[in-house]
Amino acid sequence: MREFDLVVIGAGPGGYVAAIRAVQLGLKVACVEERATLGGTCLNVGCIPSKALLSSSEHLAELKHLAQHGISVGESSFDLGAMMARKDKVVGDLTKGIAHLFKKNGVEWLAGRGTIPAPGKVQVGDETVAAKNILIATGSDPAGLPGVTIDEEVILTSTGALALSRVPEHLVVIGAGVIGLELGQVWARLGAKVTVVEYLDRILPGADGEIARTAQRLLQRQGLAFQLGRKASVAREGAKATVTLERRDTGAVETLEADAVLVAIGRRPRTAGLGLEALGVALDPRGFIAVDGQFRTNVPGILAIGDAVPGPDARTQGRGGRHRRRRGAGRPCPSRARLRAGAGRRLHRAEVASLGATEEALKEAGTAHVVGKFQFIANGRARLMARDGRPRQGLGCAERGRILGAHVLGRNAGELIQELVLAMTRGATLAEVAATSTPIRAWARR
Repeated sequence: MREFDLVVIGAGPGGYVAAIRAVQLGLKVACVEERATLGGTCLNVGCIPSKALLSSSEHLAELKHLAQHGISVGESSFDLGAMMARKDKVVGDLTKGIAHLFKKNGVEWLAGRGTIPAPGKVQVGDETVAAKNILIATGSDPAGLPGVTIDEEVILTSTGALALSRVPEHLVVIGAGVIGLELGQVWARLGAKVTVVEYLDRILPGADGEIARTAQRLLQRQGLAFQLGRKASVAREGAKATVTLERRDTGAVETLEADAVLVAIGRRPRTAGLGLEALGVALDPRGFIAVDGQFRTNVPGILAIGDAVPGPDARTQGRGGRHRRRRGAGRPCPSRARLRAGAGRRLHRAEVASLGATEEALKEAGTAHVVGKFQFIANGRARLMARDGRPRQGLGCAERGRILGAHVLGRNAGELIQELVLAMTRGATLAEVAATSTPIRAWARR
């Protein structure tokens, strides 16, 4: 039986970074992955392909706004096949890059589905290997809608929506979270009528309320229609689907006919079938693995990170993996609370970046705080680039001036917020941020 210091199950952003860093810290490491390519959901059917299509479709949408710069172009068109081919090439290049890094660093890829038959053992196909430590980084799957059968032809998950061979005349998106809104934007830009259905009375659950409301107005200008506060059910009828909507407040019912329906109501952890229940690994009611501040489960030698545990998603898995490997090699690592300071990027042209607490959460907790706001429209660079006036919002501790949260809506929001990520993780105050010459300082002075 082969023996390893660490066996990582899952080669997504958490798993592959964990495996590589562990080798660099002197451990003998294997990484288990059942896909034919490395990179997990993020690189194969998630963040990377969706952002590739967002980027391509944005170039098409930008043509409509060139006239205000005094630029005229002829009638625009696009080749969906070429667009998809570019997306696939981007994905392929990146997944091959991870395979190269595995080979370069000496991480052994165990191809197949991994299970844990006993503590310190991982089974992959017919082979069982021994592991001093096991790191679960299996990620997540799209959550299903009760009573709805996904066929990836008419009724889709995000995976199917990234591979459509034609632009649907009417796309109904069920779920107004990040995934549904991103893919809704892509197909709206390419000519589809897009209707977004959400059970709640708002889009982007968990985001700052003012930011979410403004983002909705921006998306409506881009052509997305919204049906909020509706419970949805779907039935396929031949090459189309009927979506039945029930208003939560009045119970009134209406129907929509769609060429395609994207079910994007969230994701669930991919923890079933690993053998965790038999081992006694604690799971919460939703299937997430319970871990402590150092990513340890209640079973010695078994740890978990990423979408398999409650908390930050794929955007912070890499950091979680790096810190976990540092601990495995006997080196200190930050707590999970520190890791949560990372910013989440959402959407694209109506980009939202969020950091820390929202204003609603601070009010609900009774936390004394100050709020600073600033509009893009008052910024000279934003005006000369013809960027719409959108808010930046900062939240700070009323007594000590520490940053409690920040939320940005607008182009390049993900880049703008990074200096606040650094400021927050290093404990900088609002006054210290305001004293810099950064683009974000305006709201810190308010």
